Amino acid sequence: MRNRAARTRALRIVLTPVGLRAFPTRAGRLASSVQVNYPGAMISGVVEPVRLGETALPDGRRLGWAEWGPEDGIPVLLCPGGATSRSMGFGGDVVDGLGVRLISVDRPGLGASDEAPGRTLGDWAQDIRRFLEARRLSGVAAVGFSAGAPFALACAAAGVVAGVAVVAGTDELANPVFADALAPDVRRLVELVATDAGRAEAFFGGFSAEAMWGFVISTLADVDRAVYTAPVFERAYRRAMDEAFSQGPAGYARDTVLTMSPWPFDPGSIRAPVDLWYGARDTSTVHSPDFGASLAGRLRAAARRVLPEAGGSLLWTHAEEILRSLLERTRGR
Repeated sequence: MRNRAARTRALRIVLTPVGLRAFPTRAGRLASSVQVNYPGAMISGVVEPVRLGETALPDGRRLGWAEWGPEDGIPVLLCPGGATSRSMGFGGDVVDGLGVRLISVDRPGLGASDEAPGRTLGDWAQDIRRFLEARRLSGVAAVGFSAGAPFALACAAAGVVAGVAVVAGTDELANPVFADALAPDVRRLVELVATDAGRAEAFFGGFSAEAMWGFVISTLADVDRAVYTAPVFERAYRRAMDEAFSQGPAGYARDTVLTMSPWPFDPGSIRAPVDLWYGARDTSTVHSPDFGASLAGRLRAAARRVLPEAGGSLLWTHAEEILRSLLERTRGR
């Protein structure tokens, strides 16, 4: 863990807003898919959603969603990464063959979902429970990418989903086990959330889509930068960021407070199988400092994989492996 910390501290990351300008929305549709070769891996499956919609919850709020794959396929919920929207899916070139109905849902205040000030991780799990009931979906598994990981795990802890794949996931950064492992800037923010959550939320509310893109790019290893700056991928990712901030920064700010706070559930209470996927070349300072090692020890049924050639973009470079494993562990396929 100390080696990991030393590596992340070598990066110069300034966690302050870089201007409050709105990034212009890019016109036109995305290409149908992208495949970009780089040493050791291939990225594929960045495609337009085949279905878009909004679902009303009992309290009148609406959750926006996007889908890929057959409507009668096995439902898999995607909890997107931080500061992105429902439109950034993965595995668009494999979901049909696997029989997967991938459903990405915007969290409250981001993209097409109505805001819910003061929401918690537990509130998200209940929102998803009602969302699935409204859409008559059962036997749902979940994928949580990056900052989406705690939201997917919260659903598992509440018994809402049948299994989870955590991919390059944010860990419980407020856990004391990581006190000496976090990059200094991240540790200061975790401490600020613990001592003055309102001030922290106001600080995160100063970010924009453009600022977040700059932050993400600044933390990437070369193996991930090759993915994120591939023209079609960058266009899709930045569009998802624009959509996430379309209502303003409040949704992102609340998300970030939740991901930097202690989790309100015990991972040991999760009975569903959990796959943990990490790339050994991932240099993000907000992903798990130990690539999920301590989290695996807290879970009842964890399978942890650290791929030596991969980075934090393995959601797109290893989409088929991730989905196949999730189906095997949740449905015996």
